[in-house]
Amino acid sequence: MHNVGFALQEVWKVLVVSLVVGAGLPTLFALGVRSLAYGAGAVGDRPARPAGTVIGWLCFAVVLLGVALGITYIVASGLGKTLSFEHIFPTIADK
Repeated sequence: MHNVGFALQEVWKVLVVSLVVGAGLPTLFALGVRSLAYGAGAVGDRPARPAGTVIGWLCFAVVLLGVALGITYIVASGLGKTLSFEHIFPTIADK
């Protein structure tokens, strides 16, 4: 019975990561597109709002950061290394 508990504990972690990456990044990208349209004044009959443009570019930056971390993780695993988050910036370290 302990094995089922351990398996469910690991499945829960995979589910959370898949929801964040699988649904979170595309949602954040869509929010960035919508914010850029709002910032340009393309939503309704409203004037341009610079805050929408800034929020849109921030959303795109977070999405690009997530994609870059994912690619770095895949490359590090292929080289037999691991991605370490011990410091502020992620580094590639030996296993």
